Amino acid sequence: MGDFSVNPLVLIGVGSGFAFSGLFYHLYQEKTKELKKLKEIPIFKPDQHLVRVLKASPHKRLQYVAVEGLVQADGEPLPSQFVPRCFGVIQKTAVEEHWKYWNSLSNTWNSRKVNRKETQNSVPFSLVSPGAYITDLYVKVQNPLEASGCYLERVYLKVRHAEESLGNIVMQGLSGEKPVAMEESEELLRVGSTLTGFGEVVLEGGQVMRLQAPQDGRKYILVPTDHRSFLDRHERSASMWKMLTALSGITGASLLACVVYGLVGKKDDRSK
Repeated sequence: MGDFSVNPLVLIGVGSGFAFSGLFYHLYQEKTKELKKLKEIPIFKPDQHLVRVLKASPHKRLQYVAVEGLVQADGEPLPSQFVPRCFGVIQKTAVEEHWKYWNSLSNTWNSRKVNRKETQNSVPFSLVSPGAYITDLYVKVQNPLEASGCYLERVYLKVRHAEESLGNIVMQGLSGEKPVAMEESEELLRVGSTLTGFGEVVLEGGQVMRLQAPQDGRKYILVPTDHRSFLDRHERSASMWKMLTALSGITGASLLACVVYGLVGKKDDRSK
């Protein structure tokens, strides 16, 4: 039987190949289902077509749709604290300290982030159609801070490294901790940027449209891109899982074929 032994690493490779193939196929199926649901969501822009659809809908309400437009402040926008002539409607600034602490057990310095201070401001804003900054047709975005999605753009980041001196080095040795750097950052939802919101749209007063959190429990989402790019990103993700499924499956099948070929070859040699 010793002549028919197989390297355990090869068997592990065969099993891992098929296991990962099954995992990636499951992720591919989940992403495909998600993509199908996203494509079923109606997409609108802040225009007369959306107004007509709302007027024809029960209670002048669309339960879950996507609205794509350009960000426009309803009043005065928020100026960036660091970047000239840069304005937004949602602003988040953060200051964070980076320290190192001496670990006596491992005799190493461990990093840690402390004293994070974060400030967030917002002003009312709406979505308008491209090229229609002066218009009576717009979709007001209700409670955007309650929406999920990474819709803020980092416009400023600066890291200030701590200065080292003889006195500081002595104090660090005594206290077992030392400052490394201070990081300042600012993120904005910029005026004029493209935004797609997923939620419920209602019509008020015949012309005023509002995007708000759905009442049926579905997610209220804001994404900093147009609808087509948003779908393209999900399609690329599905294609990636599909490719990984094929690669891991082919790898497992190839290793298995090599094992079978080796066993058959050894058996033929013994029969001769």
